Amino acid sequence: MFRLMAGRCTRIRAVWEALHFSPAAFSGAPTSSITQTQGKHTLPDLSYDYDALEPHISTEIMRLHHSKHHATYVNNLNIAEEKLNEATSKSDVNAMIALQPAVKFNGGGHVNHSIFWTTLAPNCTGGPTGDLKAMIEKDFGSVQAMQEQLSATSVAVQGSGWGWLGYNKDKKRLQLAACPNQDPLEPTTGLVPLFGIDVWEHAYYLQYKNVRPDYVKAIWNVVNWENIAKRLADATK
Repeated sequence: MFRLMAGRCTRIRAVWEALHFSPAAFSGAPTSSITQTQGKHTLPDLSYDYDALEPHISTEIMRLHHSKHHATYVNNLNIAEEKLNEATSKSDVNAMIALQPAVKFNGGGHVNHSIFWTTLAPNCTGGPTGDLKAMIEKDFGSVQAMQEQLSATSVAVQGSGWGWLGYNKDKKRLQLAACPNQDPLEPTTGLVPLFGIDVWEHAYYLQYKNVRPDYVKAIWNVVNWENIAKRLADATK
């Protein structure tokens, strides 16, 4: 029983590390772009307008996705954090375990979307260059082959989830993965997230209806390759 509780608490800790909190405590100063104000997580601003990704992602989808869906994850994460802090202060391990699903789901939603917005950009031309292109070609054969494989991985997600391009630090190579729901990539697979495709229906249904493949195809027109290259550079330091 104690091993089971220890394992569950370890997974709680992993999600909090993904949120860039001190691993020794469930509250502390963030160390990256995951936004927080006075101990509360906040919705990050976008570096572009809601209509900037037209016609590939509609203004209405962007507005709802960012200001409603992502905001809900942030609000619910703050609620879960408050309850977790209270449980931690009381050394109430049962309550800490019971809060794990809320932390994982809402914390993952916040982490995933905070990455997602930065890996998209308007007026994208060309493709990956430099070290990113070289590693893609080494691990997948070509950029097109990687795109086709990640697209297939994303389309094949059952229900809701994400398709990811990640970096495997142990094998020093790029790797694809699919995560259900809002499971964050790094705490659940060990891969460093570089680019994720959100295939929850709220990310595309208003525009693409139930034709997920069309949405996945369109998203490649607004990929911020410079941001992905920077993520890879940071992961390989």
